[in-house]
Amino acid sequence: MTSPLPPSAAHEAKAGRLELTLTPVDEPPQLRADAARNRSRLLEVAARLAAERGAANLTMEAVALAAGVGKGTVFRRFGDRTGLLMALLDHCEQQLQAAFLTGPPPLGPDAPAVERLRSFGGAVIHHEHLHRGLYLAAHAEAGRRHTSPAYRLRLTHVTLLLRQTRPGGDTELTAHTLLAYLDPTLVHHLVTQRGMSLDRLEAGWNDLVDRCTAQG
Repeated sequence: MTSPLPPSAAHEAKAGRLELTLTPVDEPPQLRADAARNRSRLLEVAARLAAERGAANLTMEAVALAAGVGKGTVFRRFGDRTGLLMALLDHCEQQLQAAFLTGPPPLGPDAPAVERLRSFGGAVIHHEHLHRGLYLAAHAEAGRRHTSPAYRLRLTHVTLLLRQTRPGGDTELTAHTLLAYLDPTLVHHLVTQRGMSLDRLEAGWNDLVDRCTAQG
C-alpha cells in the first residue's frame, strides 16, 4: 500500500505534479510594520552575538541587553531560545531549499529521482556541517526538529522522490529513515568523535539511497 504524503506547510498540485515552495524554518505570524522591524533588529543582534560567541552560548538575556530592550520583548518575539535559534536558521535553510527545489541538476529539477536523492544527502551534509554551530544549538530540543516547516518540506521532498523511484510501500517511513541519517547531531558525532570524513558520510548516504530504491 502506498503511504499518504506527509503534511507539508507549502505544496500545491499544478499541471499534474506536486510542487514545493520555500518554507521558513519557523515562520512567524504576520506582524505590523514596526513589530517586523523590531524582530529583524533582534535577529541582527542575535546573529552578531552568535558569530562572536558561538550559537551554543547565545542567550535571550544577552540579545535583550545588546539590543537595549527588555527580556520579555525577546521572549514575545521568539517564544524561547530554541525559537530564536530556529529563526536564525531561516536564511541559511532557505538557501539550501532553493538549491534542491529550483537549482540546477542533479540536486534541482530535471534530473532522475535517484540522482536527486543522492545529491540531496551530500548537499545537506556539507551545508549543515558548514553551519554546524547554529544547527546543533537549534536542534538541542530534538522534538521540535520534526515538527518544523523546514523538516516537513525535506520530508515531503524525499517522499516524492522515493515515490518516483519505487512506487508503493511506505515511502514516508523510508523518508524519515533517510533523513535520520542526515541528523546534524549524528553527523557531528561521527565527524568529531569517530573521525569520519564528510566524503565517507556522503558515500554512505549514496549506498543507503541505492539500497532503498533498489528494484525487486
